[in-house]
Amino acid sequence: MRESKVAICIISGGMDSALSMAIAKDLGYEIVGVHFNYGQRTQAKELSCFRKLTADLGIIKNYEIDLDFFSQIGASALTDKSIAVPTGGVEEGVPVTYVPFRNGIFLSIATAIGERHQAQALYIGVVEEDSSGYPDCRESYIQAMGKAIDLGTRDETKLKIKMPLVALKKREIVQKSIELSVPLEHTWSCYQSEYKACGVCDSCRLRLRGFEQAGVEDPIQYAIPK
Repeated sequence: MRESKVAICIISGGMDSALSMAIAKDLGYEIVGVHFNYGQRTQAKELSCFRKLTADLGIIKNYEIDLDFFSQIGASALTDKSIAVPTGGVEEGVPVTYVPFRNGIFLSIATAIGERHQAQALYIGVVEEDSSGYPDCRESYIQAMGKAIDLGTRDETKLKIKMPLVALKKREIVQKSIELSVPLEHTWSCYQSEYKACGVCDSCRLRLRGFEQAGVEDPIQYAIPK
């Protein structure tokens, strides 16, 4: 009989996944952190943030997974530098920054790690209503993946996907992060810059709007005045 409970946390280095991990920790889970290097433009910065966050919040084990095939596939502005990152505001339809089936692949790998550690929960920081319109961030999709995990793992595996932020706005994510003392200065959201956040890509816009609506100063540096 296990005395402790374990959660696998997919941690990009961004604000959403950092808060998701903090929520799991606040609920008493021991944390196994999983980070993916998949050829994204800000890979080095995101990896650095992942390492800082996991050190800040304290976890039992880190996994850093390299997935080079996303760059081979291309088809996303995040992994193909021949496709420009949009900076003009919200796009119609699925944005060009969508990485094909990324969350499905991440969840599959994290599930394998979850079985290894006999984890009870798998945390992912997807946000549906205030996200960029990615199809793999929808609550219905994550729920369907949960059913697939139940069918595709051992009978004794009781791994449940948790998505505590899925219905939150960025303002609420900022507020909750402050409440749980998430080190937001060690998070990164920008799609295209690793030194100073660009402030104009869709992810930066969402982040800045969230901080503005929460009435809180964003602790990271931007290339343009905030």
